[in-house]
Amino acid sequence: MQLNASQMRTATSRATRPQSRSAVLLRAQQQGGVIVPPAWAGRCTPPEVKPRSDPKRFSLLGSTGSIGTQTLDIIAEHPDKFELVALAAGSNIELLAKQIRQFNPKMVSIQDSSKVKELKELIKDVPNQPEILVGEEGACEVARHKDAESVVTGIVGCAGLMPTVAAIKARKDICLANKETLIAGGPFILPLAREYGVNLLPADSEHSAIFQVLQGIPEGGLRKVILTASGGAFRDLPAEKLKDGLEVIEAHYLFGVSYDDIEVVIHPQSIIHSMIETADSSVLAQLGWPDMRLPIMYTMSWPERIMTSEKTWPRLDFTKASSLTFMAPDRQKYPALDLAYAAGRLGGTMTGVLSAANEQSVAMFIDEKIHYLDIIKLNEACCEAHKNELLASPSLEEIVNYDQWARRWVKEKVESGSYSRSKAFSMA
Repeated sequence: MQLNASQMRTATSRATRPQSRSAVLLRAQQQGGVIVPPAWAGRCTPPEVKPRSDPKRFSLLGSTGSIGTQTLDIIAEHPDKFELVALAAGSNIELLAKQIRQFNPKMVSIQDSSKVKELKELIKDVPNQPEILVGEEGACEVARHKDAESVVTGIVGCAGLMPTVAAIKARKDICLANKETLIAGGPFILPLAREYGVNLLPADSEHSAIFQVLQGIPEGGLRKVILTASGGAFRDLPAEKLKDGLEVIEAHYLFGVSYDDIEVVIHPQSIIHSMIETADSSVLAQLGWPDMRLPIMYTMSWPERIMTSEKTWPRLDFTKASSLTFMAPDRQKYPALDLAYAAGRLGGTMTGVLSAANEQSVAMFIDEKIHYLDIIKLNEACCEAHKNELLASPSLEEIVNYDQWARRWVKEKVESGSYSRSKAFSMA
């Protein structure tokens, strides 16, 4: 049975009583659903904190990107707490060479093999030459480096999946900054992490906020997750609502919360980074100035807290924060959020298809091949086209295959001129 848009919104936003985890799992089994173990099942109990006497050692995937450069800033500011042992980058060899000089890693991987010679020339006078590897296998070697305790995953897209798998199999904790790891790879990655006893620590602000306020919450104590979305100047655009929806999918995989118990609210000031409601109706929130470095650093230091300088890490001043406002997203005007909820409830390969279709649609909008409003229409049509091939428990290869399929589908539909809006995608 197909649900119309009104029914989808009602099903997604209806108020529900908190359910025990066993009840949720039983319902999934009765409906033929696939149970994926969340990263933090039911509660979040931190281990006993014992201050370290030596720096924690890291590998870094995506060192020249935004996550990578911020991670290196943190390591540079706190050399007594963190040490870099290996890094992987794309093709920005000038920046990579500077990073090698500053941090002296033992191993380096670069995606573009044609630039190895140029990189070697740029660092020829570095006293301790790193081992230089190339491609995906090189990134995997960086991820599993024997001296690393944890890996920061900043590679964008499904290109980050294989190195993340390599790190998990080497029993490295994951500082998770690659959204495809869970949105596309959740059905495969989460059981794997459970098998190898690996912690997946969220490095984006919303999920880090949830992770922080969950510390010490007892079994059955979590009632609802409330994700805050600022949206910035683009908060009323459809694709921005899909971004919020993808964060809902991540929250479901990370914390094992039913989609009925994940809410999104618009919070333009970006001071409250997300909240939880507990079983007794208390609401706990994590607050701070918008700064991506804090959630990254918390994944690196967890379960410790690092003392920071007020000069480089401004402390929150409530008198300057002025007012905090909230509003509900307009789900009728912007259906992207409901699309993400629907894809999430179907699970399996559908969430990865949605993410990949969105990335391809946005790229084609940037290239001026489609109108902005066509992004959500293409995403919806691609998900509808995938429904007959949906795999509930995909392998890693199948996850990557359908990521590529979704990108091709969008590209071919636009370039052939055959695209037209499909019937409404639904949970049916």
